[in-house]
Amino acid sequence: MRRSSLFLSLLLPFVLLCTLNSAMYRYGASDQAFYLPSALLNLHPDYFPRDAGLLLAQARLTGADEIIGAIVRLTGAPMPVLFAVLYVISLLLLATAAWLIATRLYRDMWTGVALLAALTLRHAIWRTGTNTLEGYFHPRQLAFGFGALAVAAVLRRRLLPAAAAIALAGLVHPTTAMWFAIWLAVAVAVAEPRWRMPIVGLVLIGGLIALWMVTAGPLAGRLGRMDPEWVSTLATKDYLFPLAWPAAAWVLNLLPIAIIVFVYSRRRDAGLVDRSEAGIVIGVVSLACLFAAILPFNAVGVALAVQLQPARIFWMLDFVAIVYVVWALAEGKPARTRRAQIVAATLLGLSTVRGVYLKVVEFPERPVAQLDIRADDWGRAMSWARSTDPRSGWLADPGHAFMYGTSVRVAAARDVLVEAVKDAAIGMYDRDVAIRTRDRISAVGDFRALNADRAHALGRTYDLDYLIADRAFELPLAFQSGDLRIYRLR
Repeated sequence: MRRSSLFLSLLLPFVLLCTLNSAMYRYGASDQAFYLPSALLNLHPDYFPRDAGLLLAQARLTGADEIIGAIVRLTGAPMPVLFAVLYVISLLLLATAAWLIATRLYRDMWTGVALLAALTLRHAIWRTGTNTLEGYFHPRQLAFGFGALAVAAVLRRRLLPAAAAIALAGLVHPTTAMWFAIWLAVAVAVAEPRWRMPIVGLVLIGGLIALWMVTAGPLAGRLGRMDPEWVSTLATKDYLFPLAWPAAAWVLNLLPIAIIVFVYSRRRDAGLVDRSEAGIVIGVVSLACLFAAILPFNAVGVALAVQLQPARIFWMLDFVAIVYVVWALAEGKPARTRRAQIVAATLLGLSTVRGVYLKVVEFPERPVAQLDIRADDWGRAMSWARSTDPRSGWLADPGHAFMYGTSVRVAAARDVLVEAVKDAAIGMYDRDVAIRTRDRISAVGDFRALNADRAHALGRTYDLDYLIADRAFELPLAFQSGDLRIYRLR
């Protein structure tokens, strides 16, 4: 009962520290440039008449947009409220999984506190396009929380809850769920001999399903190689091609394997390891072997081997390494409560100081939680844009999402000629999208040099209705807030 009370008391600080260390919660930020418009398209099929094909290139591969749309229809919850709730749920799942793992592997509850504190220290898995935490709701984070719960269940030899957790992860982010499923299938095969034949059967069934998917199903055509023109459009997405990583990235991403093996050996020598833990360790290390097996196909540009983004396997390795490092610091052998308390206090202090620094020094203008589109000039311009015809097309700086924090598709729910960062990322899933993005960025050119004649020409070519910019044009002005102006192109 004492452990449960302590855990419940830690949930609010955990969510707060995760948020602070993620540079605050921001609705509509970063990858939500895809997930929000996709959900809106599911709710309003008449939205995004020009950009629907781009959005569906990725959306058809996941169930996140359908699930979010179904929740909104069922509950009537506004999208900003729903995304905030899902963000908190993602963190609570991660905290619950970590605590369950801690109470299974650690002797002292203060080591569990230390683990929760360590997980608030958000960091990038270098050159993989993945962070351990995000300052916004991301289905990948929700799937990781379910996957971590499955790990905790396997450690307790509760296989049905583990399978259910993996299934839920698969609904929202299939690739994250797939890595967890492979990890835990190996873990169960190692730890539970009686389950080996059923697992072999499931693997065979899964293999047949995968074969159908890549030959006649939703992944058909993805075993071909990306041609040089397609690959060239992904030049800024260096996380897609691990062989292009610098040596330092390889060292940092492989380091967790060495940590896991070393600490596991110490725990085994201390008599603390059982079959379920051995299975978890062998399973997660097998992911690194799987990464090595996929790497040659990735290197020659097989589309599926690129689109699966196998480098994200290192996120799972990083997670287990953190679990083990916390044990080595807080307990080791012999374990002492005082030592665990000191480590917990130190990690909590580091997380607090870092979080406060980010809030006070790095991003003083940001609230701890920005629950909707900001009420600044961009927000007001986008509010006006939402009052226009949903079929309208917009011209904005290709880098506008980075400049203003949200994209036109997110903040106004309107088509935009191009959003350079997210459109280029979606291009990995579809060659036509990749070429379209490249050509549109080229067509706009230097947005700072854009003039009225060129804007009109772009409007005619791409069927655009409005231009938004922070400078004067000799065009009919439709709306202005501060330096931001919206002009009619027709």
